Amino acid sequence: MMTSADSVTPEPDETAPEEDPSRPSWFYTVGRLALAPLARAIYRPHVEGKANIPRDGSVIFASNHLSFIDSIAIPVAVAPRPVHFLAKSSYFEGTGFKGWLSKSLFTAVGAIPVRRGAGQAALDALDQQRQILETGAAVALYPEGTRSLDGRLYKGRTGVAFLALQTGAPVVPVGLTGTDRVMPVGAKFPTTKERVTIRFGAPLDLSHHGPASSGKARRTATDEIMAAIHALSGQELANAYNESPAQSPIEKIRRALPHERR
Repeated sequence: MMTSADSVTPEPDETAPEEDPSRPSWFYTVGRLALAPLARAIYRPHVEGKANIPRDGSVIFASNHLSFIDSIAIPVAVAPRPVHFLAKSSYFEGTGFKGWLSKSLFTAVGAIPVRRGAGQAALDALDQQRQILETGAAVALYPEGTRSLDGRLYKGRTGVAFLALQTGAPVVPVGLTGTDRVMPVGAKFPTTKERVTIRFGAPLDLSHHGPASSGKARRTATDEIMAAIHALSGQELANAYNESPAQSPIEKIRRALPHERR
């Protein structure tokens, strides 16, 4: 579902946020006030480490990614603080009642529409998130990129660390468990028979790794983030990047060559 740039975080786009994310729209405010209590009542999420959530100032919530509902679980757990993330633009472009419902839901949980893409589009997505953080707002990202289909924790991409080193925003690691049972991949609706646990770790100051311009700093900072997420989620480590199968010989060669996965 969400895909923290499905290469960086939820999936990239070319359109910058039209509104100051530090001042959520009335629809987001009303939707969050209605959605959070309802979700808590139905799913009774178990939240640990809520004291680690900064009350104000820029912050990046970096989480593992198991299910479509992860991007609902995190805003519900972080409430009353608003949190923003990028979501595929297709969730906002549907027609009819279903399209309206999808757009309303994602707007209500603080999603910002972005289009799929790589290269410049991925960099544009990073820039969007930088702009959000510079307003003093909070963003939620998935360092793995897309959802884990087998439940393992995959290697982190460096986009989250780049943002943290570039903006100075602390990173709060998040470990989600149970969301894949509440709404497995392919399910149309979540079940109410399972409970979700959301664990927040202590904020990470990654500045000691070096500047954002350093590839080594981005990589070692990413590894620190993923180690913290692993400690919270307890998942088996995949020791590989979570990538869809290469669609062409050129793509296979590109992936085989050393390069930074943002």
